[in-house]
Parts: sequence; C-alpha cells; structure tokens
Amino acid sequence: MAALINNAIAQARPKLAIFMKYAKVELAPPKLSEMPQIKAGISKLLASAKTGAWKQQTIKQATLNTLVGMEVCFWFYVGECIGKRHIVGYQV
Repeated sequence: MAALINNAIAQARPKLAIFMKYAKVELAPPKLSEMPQIKAGISKLLASAKTGAWKQQTIKQATLNTLVGMEVCFWFYVGECIGKRHIVGYQV
C-alpha cells in the first residue's frame, strides 16, 4: 500500500510543478504596471463593440471570445457561491 502511494506521489510531482508554474502567473492579481494594458484592452473592446468590428471575426476568434466570456461568468458564480457559503440563494 505504501509503495502504491509513493508511486502516485512520484508520478504527480512533475505535473504539480507544471501546474504551480502556470498558476503563479495566470492566477495572480494584476500588477500596477499592467494597468495601462488593461485600460487599453478595455477601450479596444468598447471601440470594437461601437464600430461593429466584432462582426469581422473568424469563427475561431468568436468561439474563443465566447469561451473566455463564459469562463469569467462561471468564475464569478463560483466566487459568489464561495462568498455566500451556499449554492442557491442568500441567507436573509
């Protein structure tokens, strides 16, 4: 039994190291130096919404943007569930 556990830990260690490498970068809050890039991205998004440039996207780009939007919504709802400590409704 101990050999099985040690084997599982040995196999999981490289994958966990890769996960931690990406998690430190992707899950970190934005730095103050990144704020101008964020502001430029938001203004670009709003400008494309106003001009209708979003209609000229390829299917691949539109699918990717839809998936990113869905991911943001899902993480928002997960955060809400964690914050209120209930899956459905608020305690009033």
